[in-house]
Amino acid sequence: MAMGSIRANDDDDLDDVPMSDINVTPMVDVMLVLLIIFMVAAPLMTTGVPVQLPKTAAPKVAQSKKPAEVTVDKDGNPSIAKEVFTMESIVPRLREMAAADKDQVILVRGDRDVPYGKVMEVMGLVGQAGFTKVSLIAQSPGGAAPASPAAPAPAAPAGTAR
Repeated sequence: MAMGSIRANDDDDLDDVPMSDINVTPMVDVMLVLLIIFMVAAPLMTTGVPVQLPKTAAPKVAQSKKPAEVTVDKDGNPSIAKEVFTMESIVPRLREMAAADKDQVILVRGDRDVPYGKVMEVMGLVGQAGFTKVSLIAQSPGGAAPASPAAPAPAAPAGTAR
């Protein structure tokens, strides 16, 4: 009986002393067995059903179009492909682009000295125009080339908050 009492010696005057420590060895054994089972079973759960794929002569899928870039200069003016706009005049141009292809990726570049709010304002205008894939471009810490995400995932913000 694990929680029962023990006697030191029959001829000792000690009363019954309860067992005060728990044997953790069986628990550790069970946990290690469970760990091994999960380590063996986990790779089996991630693979799909093995199938023999058919061969085809279809051409490879072409890479998606190059993403469009919206740049915010140090004065806070947005531009698309070296064409400078105001905050009000860029919206119709963005809507034209969205009407042509809503799934196009838009990359927003902001000058380092532009307040973060201005960059977010331009991102909001891009979203209002109908684009759903919007990302930020930031310069990588060690290089001079901007880090362009291959997929539309948020990058480090280019503007600084003031």
